[in-house]
Amino acid sequence: MALDIVIMAAGKGTRMKSSRPKVLHTLAGRPLLQHVLTTAAKLGANKLVTITGHGADEVEQAMQGLFPQQRLVFVRQQPQLGTGHAVQQAAPQLADDGTTLILNGDVPLIDAGTVGELIAASGGEKLALLTIELEDPTGYGRIVRKGDAVLAIVEHKDASPELRQIREGYTGVMAAPTAHLKRWLAALRNDNAQGEYYLTDIVAMAVHDGVPVVATRAHNETEVLGINSPSQLADLERRYQRAQAEALMEQGVRFADPARFDVRGELVCGTDVEIDVNCVFEGRVVLGDGVKIGANCVLRNTGIAAGATLLPFTHADGEKLGVSIGAGAIVGPFSRLRPGAVLGEEVHIGNFVEVKNSTLGKGAKANHLAYLGDADVGEKVNYGAGSITANYDGANKHRTVIGANVHVGSNCVLVAPVAVGEGATIGAGSTVSKNAPAGELTVARAKQVSISGWVRPTKKKA
Repeated sequence: MALDIVIMAAGKGTRMKSSRPKVLHTLAGRPLLQHVLTTAAKLGANKLVTITGHGADEVEQAMQGLFPQQRLVFVRQQPQLGTGHAVQQAAPQLADDGTTLILNGDVPLIDAGTVGELIAASGGEKLALLTIELEDPTGYGRIVRKGDAVLAIVEHKDASPELRQIREGYTGVMAAPTAHLKRWLAALRNDNAQGEYYLTDIVAMAVHDGVPVVATRAHNETEVLGINSPSQLADLERRYQRAQAEALMEQGVRFADPARFDVRGELVCGTDVEIDVNCVFEGRVVLGDGVKIGANCVLRNTGIAAGATLLPFTHADGEKLGVSIGAGAIVGPFSRLRPGAVLGEEVHIGNFVEVKNSTLGKGAKANHLAYLGDADVGEKVNYGAGSITANYDGANKHRTVIGANVHVGSNCVLVAPVAVGEGATIGAGSTVSKNAPAGELTVARAKQVSISGWVRPTKKKA
């Protein structure tokens, strides 16, 4: 039986107080709508139909190309005349002989397992509603029952004081036989307090038609929470991050404070990993056994081998090329690793050192105030404070090759393309633009001159 999924993402989100469409606000580093589409993509649907409206061009452009294996279709609801009117726009895209699952683009943490149970409860024959019981269901449509049978959903705005006492609320997620759904959508009316076409009115239609209406419960409140304000977004962000921290702690990761931790992608940890406060992990980050991450580090698309230590305020951003940190390496504090940085075992990168598209061999050190860009650095190199590779000639990048056991003195400039032979020493303050021979001292600086009788200029008095 075919499954089509409809995602409602047309709303303006007035309470967000933002020019950005609500479904493009981010949670854990990804747009709300992307979270929902990621869940939907796991369900094996024939088609994913996203209903856009406010900021439609921006929303559609943001999602294009993110799900190349899915049949991603966009339809527009303009103007926005209610939830029923929204699904009416999607109806022509739906296969008559299947089941339609309806999700909301501003409910980002809905679980695939939960909606899978809902689809199974529908079975292509029943109208299945996802509900939740809350201490305070304000804003939720109330589930009206007679015994176990669901009779109707009454929107909060239209509910009487008695109905508002019902604690079981409708989450906005349903699964329905598509042929029935299309017929019910065509019969919707807008004679209510808001003058809108409510999707929830189809429940009473199903009851009238003798189609069974069933309800399944969400596993927890967090997965069905919608976003309507910055406050709600911040609350859900912390719920999500706490859940990520709890899962990692179950694996043995130790946090200085799990409330001050953010993962905005995928974080894979070995055993005995320690993470201090205010660390952010983006893209895919892999931490080997015994890795220690100091406070206020930001890591993106980075792999760190066993026993390495990142001291506070280290920033490693691999972008597409990645960053790799070898076993036992020590990086930081205040270090910056850019795309293509590959640090071997026991490498030391110290404060205010930047490494970009460079490979450092085992035991190499750059401990202070230095830049290594487009360089191949051998084992046990000591790279002095204030030294840089001048890798850009204004049009093209060039590489610097530094052999093993080289000592580069402080405040040197290595003008690429250039090679420094194994065991060479570069004298402090040198600007090296020609290859330096192995095992020799190379000095390239002006001769020191002292001028006797010279008088420093003084300011003229007015």
